[in-house]
Amino acid sequence: MADTPKPTPRVRMPATAKAGEVIEVKTLISHEMESGQRKDASGQTVPRRIIKQFTVTFNGREVMKADWGSAVSANPYQSFFVRVPETGTFEFSWLDDDGSVYKAEQKVTVG
Repeated sequence: MADTPKPTPRVRMPATAKAGEVIEVKTLISHEMESGQRKDASGQTVPRRIIKQFTVTFNGREVMKADWGSAVSANPYQSFFVRVPETGTFEFSWLDDDGSVYKAEQKVTVG
């Protein structure tokens, strides 16, 4: 079986906001999300490999957590709205079944 490319996280959100403004955050991670129920060309079961948890923090405080299962599609997209009280950094973390963690950061300036 060929090696799969390393998952690539992407985040799209405003770089600036007003104090207390609600912004939309859009995330996507390139990941095959293998359910563990398919068989390869030789008839062997392809091992399960999915992103099982997605977590977002803002200035160290958790603002969102999602537990995902095998029914989530490949290249999972997650969007949400959040109120921005101050200038800071969002940290995004995707936890893979195999223990790998993929991270991204995005700063927002409140003015």
